[in-house]
Amino acid sequence: MRRLIVVGLVTLFATMSLAIYLGPFAYMSLTSLKTLDQVQNGRILPSSEATYTYEGKEYDLLNVPLEDGSTAEWALINKGRESSEFIDPANPEAGLITWEGRWRTLEPTWGTDFQWENYVEAWTAIEFPKLFFNTFAIAAFGVVGTVISCSLVAYGFARFPIPGKNIIFLVLIGTIVLPRQVTLIPTYFIFNRLGWVNTWLPLIVPHFFANAYNVFLLRQYFLSIPKELDEAAMIDGAGPFQILLRVIIPQSWPVLIAVALFHTVYAWNDYFEPLIYLRGNADLWPISIGLQEFNFIYGTQPHLLQAASLMALALPVLLFFLAQRFFMQGVKITGVEK
Repeated sequence: MRRLIVVGLVTLFATMSLAIYLGPFAYMSLTSLKTLDQVQNGRILPSSEATYTYEGKEYDLLNVPLEDGSTAEWALINKGRESSEFIDPANPEAGLITWEGRWRTLEPTWGTDFQWENYVEAWTAIEFPKLFFNTFAIAAFGVVGTVISCSLVAYGFARFPIPGKNIIFLVLIGTIVLPRQVTLIPTYFIFNRLGWVNTWLPLIVPHFFANAYNVFLLRQYFLSIPKELDEAAMIDGAGPFQILLRVIIPQSWPVLIAVALFHTVYAWNDYFEPLIYLRGNADLWPISIGLQEFNFIYGTQPHLLQAASLMALALPVLLFFLAQRFFMQGVKITGVEK
């Protein structure tokens, strides 16, 4: 009994935490499918007053109380002060039905009304195909640079007897806490002198020189791979680079995929650096800058803003679900079970 109570409490806590975490996403999804009037009226679900087409015209559906105490959904055809004429959508052949009472006291019938055209309007309003291409290109080139450079640096820290290696590694890890704003002015000055401002190069080239976080993740994973495999490869005549390519990398796909996903999400969400380096060239803007510009223009239409935001989230979420098995293995510092 005690175990059952504990399991129930843990399940309840996990469910509540999940609901809180997914609440904003649910709000975005529902808002993106509403009209502006539905958003302003505060309706939870995308719904509007239901109508019925009769003889080529649309009439409102109302909840009409019947003599037996039940309620029927009838279309109001002819409005009257004390009596009105309705048609039953379930049996229109029966003709007009006279109902005694004031029709203004009746509640309208509500039906779901998903506005899928919001996505089409948002897609065309801010040139989503171009923004997607720009963001994907920046992320793809950055992933290539990050995986190659961080793998080489991590391999050196994990396998080579470098003098003072631990001190150098601690200095590298210390750069994680260094804010980007500290190095912004000197790096911008260098990129400006190189003529790289208003190009993708400041957003791509630095990732070919590794970063501390991914080096740490890869190094810890490489350390979990037995050195006996390296020694066996050396006996067969393999050099250090061949060992990396033929021994280390084939066993490290989970962590490499995790690093690639981390960088993809980082590049997809990065707003600060594209704002600094691409402000003068709108043709190269990624989706983060495009969404902000869309917000400036359509700030009074939250349904379009949420639709655009959901479309921007689509690719990172899809990549995570496609590669989540490798991702969850890769983030384990001790490596996969062998």
